[in-house]
Amino acid sequence: MNNTTKRAYFLYVFIIAFLVGIGFMFYSFYTHGEEWASMTANRHLYSNGQILNAGSIYDRNGERLAYSENGQRSYHGSETVRKAFLHSIGDTSGFIATGVQTVYGNQLSGYDFVNGVYNLKKFGRGNDVTLTLDAKVCKVAYEAMGGRKGTVAVYNYKTGEIICMVSTPSFDPLNKPTDIDSNSAYEGVYINRFFTGVYTPGSTFKTVTAICAIQNIPDLDSRRFNCTGSYNAGTGIVKCNGVHGVLDFEEGFNNSCNCVFAELAIELGTAKMTQTANQLGFNVKDNMGETPISKSSFNVSKASPSDLGWAGIGQYTTLANPCHMLTLMGAIANGGTAIKPYYINCITTPAGVSTPIGTTTKSETITLDSAIANRMVDYMRSNVVNKYGDSTFKNLQMCGKTGTAQVDNGDPHSWFVGFSMNPETPYAVVCVAENSGYGLDVAGTISNTVMQAVCFPK
Repeated sequence: MNNTTKRAYFLYVFIIAFLVGIGFMFYSFYTHGEEWASMTANRHLYSNGQILNAGSIYDRNGERLAYSENGQRSYHGSETVRKAFLHSIGDTSGFIATGVQTVYGNQLSGYDFVNGVYNLKKFGRGNDVTLTLDAKVCKVAYEAMGGRKGTVAVYNYKTGEIICMVSTPSFDPLNKPTDIDSNSAYEGVYINRFFTGVYTPGSTFKTVTAICAIQNIPDLDSRRFNCTGSYNAGTGIVKCNGVHGVLDFEEGFNNSCNCVFAELAIELGTAKMTQTANQLGFNVKDNMGETPISKSSFNVSKASPSDLGWAGIGQYTTLANPCHMLTLMGAIANGGTAIKPYYINCITTPAGVSTPIGTTTKSETITLDSAIANRMVDYMRSNVVNKYGDSTFKNLQMCGKTGTAQVDNGDPHSWFVGFSMNPETPYAVVCVAENSGYGLDVAGTISNTVMQAVCFPK
């Protein structure tokens, strides 16, 4: 009897262990199946590191950007278009981790959890991916960057569709430079700066300080400030970009006066400035589908008054991600509602079944009151009308803010953020041109060139 009981216990333990093992196997297959299938060692899908018979990638107008032919991956016929789309599509070797060919490699190959690679065997090719990006616009944007490092992007702040997303430097995936790892001109070439770049924002951060001031200073518009060319914070001096004399808040914003915004940041204090920054998406992790977005950061917990003044004008340790700043511009333009950007439209099987990927989704990382957003629209529109010149952004009813961000390693970064209030062209733009000088001259000009291509295609 005891032997029978022991055998029964042993059998029960064996069955339980077997079921646990089966459960673990299915769990591992479910969570890692796509990863295993997409390994370059899988000869059903890859040869010499390239996806075999992967589906095509198209722009929003059906222009084919990448495709497989005779077991090789090929790309658009224009070298400039290939360079403009390098970071969106990715390279054949997978060094660009955020590219479609890496992030959506399993879908392009035709793999799915239920059928494995059966569809690839059946149809002889994988799924197609359609982007929201416009090839003609991205080509214009790449050329407008003029060889500078940085990024420029435009999205529809009503729908979330990204029309343009270009990161530089780049290279031709059909003719990879032999000195790419040693030539400083290609530094950071595998990084999509729109997704993973973080930069000192300079005066573009004054939009955040302005929102904090609107939230906490009831008589802001009746206040007067005196700019003598510098502001004495007690613990140090914050220098201005000019001597503006006596001016009100709107004039201070128009002139991007450091004295005005340093004084406001110090008056508001670390707690209120941090609270507003957090509400507007700083210090918060975000993503675009399966692609993580680098976090913008604002930390003044150990800042002296002068440090806080510098932080309030986008210096000190403040860092901003271009995708985040674009979304913030969209929130202001859209009455306080931030719509998440996306650039993958849909995936279509060889059988013609299309699955939407990108959708119009409200961002949970940015919170902005509609009344404050509307006031910011007025201030940013005033910047263009009274300072930058409406003719600089023809027919766009542009609202914007420049930035000339001082950095340790060379000339300032040139920034522009803004959006069109023309109801026919609901687009926001961000541009960062590294070590390129004054914001309006470089980033502003690039932004206008790209916005014109988006809003008024020829």
